[in-house]
Amino acid sequence: MVASAPARVVEPGSRTASGAMIWTALAVVYVVWGSTYLAIRVVVEAEIPPMLGMATRFLTAALLMAAGLALKSGWRRLRITRREAIGAATVGILLLAFGNGAVAIAEQTVPSGLAALLVAAIPLWLMLLRVGGGERPRSMTWVGVLIGFGGAALLALSGGNTSAKPLSVAILVVGTICWATGSRYAPRLGLPRDPLVTALYEMVFGGTAMVLLGVLRGEPGRLHLDRIHGSGWIALGYLVVFGSLLAYTAYSYLLANAPISLVGTYAYVNPAVAVFLGWLILSESLTWQILLGGAVIIVGVALVVTSERRRS
Repeated sequence: MVASAPARVVEPGSRTASGAMIWTALAVVYVVWGSTYLAIRVVVEAEIPPMLGMATRFLTAALLMAAGLALKSGWRRLRITRREAIGAATVGILLLAFGNGAVAIAEQTVPSGLAALLVAAIPLWLMLLRVGGGERPRSMTWVGVLIGFGGAALLALSGGNTSAKPLSVAILVVGTICWATGSRYAPRLGLPRDPLVTALYEMVFGGTAMVLLGVLRGEPGRLHLDRIHGSGWIALGYLVVFGSLLAYTAYSYLLANAPISLVGTYAYVNPAVAVFLGWLILSESLTWQILLGGAVIIVGVALVVTSERRRS
């Protein structure tokens, strides 16, 4: 999961964008966001405490983004109001500290592919939040929600027949609910109009909250720099540069230049990429529960997204 900042979607064709650039950006989002689950797994397996590791990821990315924006547009671009700061802090804590942090904690026992498949259920939680807000979805949307949650239940209850501990799976599910909640209510919180500035402050506040949560979990006492394997540092650097900077920039470009129906396809592709990379690089098991549950979730999410797209 990555920082989610509300952006003004510009109708395709309103600015010049080549097909090659759009597909290149889409490929970056497909592969890089799908690979972040693998990178997080490598980080926690390298004995980097999950909350402190992810805090380092987002705070470093925020620092680099702030420097880049300041060099390009001046420090005034980074100014925000108190209301905007409160909104960014709320979203950053829900999405990053509770959402992404839960993924990192869970992946201490949950395989990266299984984690990605459970996170793929976020659009289903979003739909339930919309229903709770008084919206009435179409019948096909409900079919998709029921199918998707059926797949999620299979994975959650069985743990994908892997080494995943029930508590880790529960933490991950709670994290997806937090992510969905933050995404749902973000547009109402008066966030900065500039999506990059919004992402920057979400990472600042979310990363700071992760440091505090890590301290409360006693992670500083478990941090031994001399024991961390080199692969952990490489994976952490990958998350900073590619997961938090490159992929987000590509996503922002797509929101401004490509049809939202095309951009939304990343929700189907990311889990498949994560499962494949987990199997290829970390030799994670592809059990029948993971394959079946994952396929059912993706079908359910596809039905929900397609049905609501036609409605709008």
